[in-house]
Amino acid sequence: MRVENPANASYCLSSPDLPLIEQGNKENIVENVEMANSCCVAFVFILLDIGVYKMDEVQLGSHTIRSHGFAIARTHMHDWLILVLLVVIWVVILIIHPFYRFVGKDMMDDLRYPLQSNTVPVWAVPMYAVLLPMLIFIFVYIRRRDVYDLHHAVLGLLFSVLVTAVITDSIKNAVGRPRPDFFWRCFPDGKDVYDKWGNVICHGDKSVIREGHKSFPSGHTAWSFAGLGFLSLYLSGKIKAFDRRGHVAKLCIVFLPLLVASLVGISRVDDYWHHWQDVFAGGLLGLVVATFCYLQFYPPPYDANGSGTYAYFRVIEESTANTTNTINAANLPNAMTGEIQIANQQEPTDNGFMGMHLARNSNSVLEDVESGKS
Repeated sequence: MRVENPANASYCLSSPDLPLIEQGNKENIVENVEMANSCCVAFVFILLDIGVYKMDEVQLGSHTIRSHGFAIARTHMHDWLILVLLVVIWVVILIIHPFYRFVGKDMMDDLRYPLQSNTVPVWAVPMYAVLLPMLIFIFVYIRRRDVYDLHHAVLGLLFSVLVTAVITDSIKNAVGRPRPDFFWRCFPDGKDVYDKWGNVICHGDKSVIREGHKSFPSGHTAWSFAGLGFLSLYLSGKIKAFDRRGHVAKLCIVFLPLLVASLVGISRVDDYWHHWQDVFAGGLLGLVVATFCYLQFYPPPYDANGSGTYAYFRVIEESTANTTNTINAANLPNAMTGEIQIANQQEPTDNGFMGMHLARNSNSVLEDVESGKS
């Protein structure tokens, strides 16, 4: 029987092929096994190179909007639906009339501040609290090409702002605290009127009076800290502000959005639209919600992996695990071939001993036969 050269075969030598090899070809077996080993080792290195390339491809940001954007959005479809539901709930809350709290004549001393316009207009709040952070997210995406980061940053920011808006306006309607300029909202002509129980009888514009019962907490401040607070956490993770290297300049970048949000809150007190307690509660509420929403998608900024999303590092771990499994599967034929070589090296010795045992047995039988004949 003729042994075919494994170099011409499409597979490496395996244990089921051993019975097909004749004893007379023992000298060629070692050469064939070595050639098979070289074939398997080369295959392992090729798989290793492919695995490293794939890992580098993931780490360099192979996940773009075009390649994985739709799949990620579909995975988080329920989150986007909840986001739409939050918008509907927020609109309904805005339609509901706030609670009209009792306001007596003796309470007017703290509510006689002049009625002024807003230093920060209402339309400007979503500009700096939502659109500005999104522009920074897009800039980071252009640099890193990580659609996971872009998607989760936008989704987390929108959740932070909308959850804050729903909570803030719900509390506004439930509390119904008068604004510092409530007197001039209620009595535009300066002539105050009260009922028999001492409560105000307002004769001003109904929409202005209604807005005057929404002092606590501050919506401007809550929105500002929800959006810019999320941006501050995002930047602290991206620039690794807490890497224990003592770069104070990084903290300046982190504190800048918080400074802007604080100035917005101060302007609400200066405009006499809110009491200082309203601003403090709104800022605390927005910052807490922003922190919860950020940690839903990102590790803490002081974490070693704080620069990326949980999903990003999960993809890297899965890619590494798949590459390791592929390499282990490729090493299996190589290990089997090594066992074959060891078995082939031990087989002649075992056959030699078997031949000696057979010869001894045959000689003993002949001696017994001769002794029986004699």
